[in-house]
Amino acid sequence: MTTALIALSAALAATAVLGVVFLLVRRNDGAGEERLAHVVAQINDRMETMVRDLSEALERAQEENRRSRVLGELAGSIDLDEVLNRTLEAAGAVPGVDAAVVTVDTGAAAPLVAAVGVTVDGEAGLGAPTPPDGRVPRAIRVAYSYDAEQEAAAPDGLLRDGLAVPLASDGDHLGYLAAYGRAGTGFDEAQAAELEELALRAGPAIENARRFREARQLADLDALTSLHNRRYFHETLAREVARAHRYSRSLALIVLDLDDFKAINDRIGHLSGDAVLAEVAERVRDVVRSADVACRVGGDEFAVILPESTLADADQLYKRLELAVSSRPVGQAGRLHLSAGVTELQPDDDALTFFQRADEALYRAKDAGKATVVSVGRPGPEPGPWVRSAGS
Repeated sequence: MTTALIALSAALAATAVLGVVFLLVRRNDGAGEERLAHVVAQINDRMETMVRDLSEALERAQEENRRSRVLGELAGSIDLDEVLNRTLEAAGAVPGVDAAVVTVDTGAAAPLVAAVGVTVDGEAGLGAPTPPDGRVPRAIRVAYSYDAEQEAAAPDGLLRDGLAVPLASDGDHLGYLAAYGRAGTGFDEAQAAELEELALRAGPAIENARRFREARQLADLDALTSLHNRRYFHETLAREVARAHRYSRSLALIVLDLDDFKAINDRIGHLSGDAVLAEVAERVRDVVRSADVACRVGGDEFAVILPESTLADADQLYKRLELAVSSRPVGQAGRLHLSAGVTELQPDDDALTFFQRADEALYRAKDAGKATVVSVGRPGPEPGPWVRSAGS
């Protein structure tokens, strides 16, 4: 609509010029050519000014529409990563901003940090000052200076200016939205006002998304062991199987079971048995890698998903898990052992067949004796499963 208005205005101005030229030509007695040229030049100048003003108005309107859209979208998601990315995108679109960082205090040892245009622990480092007496602090301006060696090592330019504006929700301080520039001219009041408006909208959206993530994480955990629960296991297994197939990656799976746990439960009681399960789960967490997904899939049965891992990797992890559980007594149960079924993803597997193969291998291990693992490579007789005890 605005583009059409500019075009129409330019056309009307051109028409006016032609009309004036026509009138002057008719009256021209040979001495008015200079006057004609002067009038045409004036009209051209005015037309160019009008078109420039209209173009600038169009750009301002488009930028305002973009800002309104981005700010409106902040509250339209409860996915924390998406809210943080939208906040960073909006901050990066402010004129003069070359990088942005969002720092959110989660109450844990390390804050939640997201960045664009700069590494989280790289050039930028405003940090998040603690607000006095719980009050939300004001914006913080920072200027950076560098020695000659640092200047020479950064041909694309270093960050010169920083502006951190507070993030808050319902009056509670959440963290900071920090913007950085390379021009060295600082951030003016208009830029600061735009970033403060963004932080004002982003704070409640970030807090809502953070609370939703925390609630979702609690819903994904088993209440007794604090491992991931059965629902989370099957959702994650399906996702990892699809990813492994898509990118031709390895994927392994271990399904574990405590040997003779029913008899132990009958002997020491269910409350003490629950304490045993909780301690076993803690030992499992201590052994698995950060990339592995450890879950309680029911009763005394556990499972570990091993992304980017082979059958041999899973077998080695089983050895470490069995050693961690059996090396010292577990509560009133004494020394315990684990049996396991281990398998690796095959090209024709889906999540269900993958899990079923590992689960069937576990039952073969239970039939073979305590502290036994059955590793199944490819389904079918060639090669078949092989069985060994944990110590062999």
